[in-house]
Amino acid sequence: MRLSVLDQSPIRKGGTAAQALHETLLLAEACDRLGYHRYWVAEHHNSQGLAGSAPEMLIGQIAARTRRIRAGSGGVMLSHYSPLKVAEQFRVLEALFPGRIDLGVGRAPGSDHRTAAALTHGPGALGIEHFGEQLQGLEGYLTGALPPHHPFRDVHATPEIQGMPELWMLGSTGAGASYAAQLGWSFCFAHFITPEGGEDIIRGYKHHFCPSAIRSTPRAALGVSVTCAETDAEAERLAMSRWVWRLGADQGRRGGVPSPEEAAARPLLAADVPYLDYMRTRSIYGSPSHCRTQLEQLAERYDAEELVVVTITYDFAARIRSYELLAEVFGLGAGTAAGDGSAVTGEG
Repeated sequence: MRLSVLDQSPIRKGGTAAQALHETLLLAEACDRLGYHRYWVAEHHNSQGLAGSAPEMLIGQIAARTRRIRAGSGGVMLSHYSPLKVAEQFRVLEALFPGRIDLGVGRAPGSDHRTAAALTHGPGALGIEHFGEQLQGLEGYLTGALPPHHPFRDVHATPEIQGMPELWMLGSTGAGASYAAQLGWSFCFAHFITPEGGEDIIRGYKHHFCPSAIRSTPRAALGVSVTCAETDAEAERLAMSRWVWRLGADQGRRGGVPSPEEAAARPLLAADVPYLDYMRTRSIYGSPSHCRTQLEQLAERYDAEELVVVTITYDFAARIRSYELLAEVFGLGAGTAAGDGSAVTGEG
């Protein structure tokens, strides 16, 4: 089983977005040394708690500062953009860092509806009902094989290169899994967003998978929230920052991730307690041995070949330490090769 990283570039309360972005780069360097397989950065807009609004910009910085780890998006919210532009951005990245670039695509807006409207504002904007066409166009531009009926079949994405990034579909519902199965892409289920129905969604993806020029067999990963510390009690204390922050965000309160002390001192309404209990059910937290046991059981239950770990803590040193402890308990090798096989087929 592979371990990888999803970084949402969290902003701590009292900190800045610039600090969060620099910490993303430092964490990527650390995870490269520790032996994680890939490092994905997320896309969120109009957020005071997450700084990563342009993964295509961060990926180049991450790949330039690391040696072997794959760098990619988790993911690009394609509904906002032209497939041609996204294909060309990632072709440039693949040309600069061949065999190390992933293009994960999401269907969710990554923002509120008004911000999503601002992102897609302008001539030619497409509704979400055209998302499947956008996916087909993106693949066609990357492979140089647009369908014969495509309105822009004579347009070629540049630069012209030999390989292409690995294509992943990301999702927390059956819709994303269905697209991945139909197109023959790899699929990552966002357990950290909602665990409900995940086993059936991945099972359905694998059952309905159609072999393609991208992949001949299905491949499933699981995005998981993990907080690892020396003891179970310390891990729960650190994780409370994320849980209380998410509680506030869902209640319409904007801002950065609170400290564990502030999170513990926050007065809770009766209605808040079930929410925090629910957050515990969709998070893995504890000592290294406890986290390993929980993660292995989760991967087996979901039939996932890879776990993509997202860790949010108030203190950056605690976040790095969490990834260090996971790497140690799983025995990750710092010298592992980055390649997934052919850069063209992505058959790793």
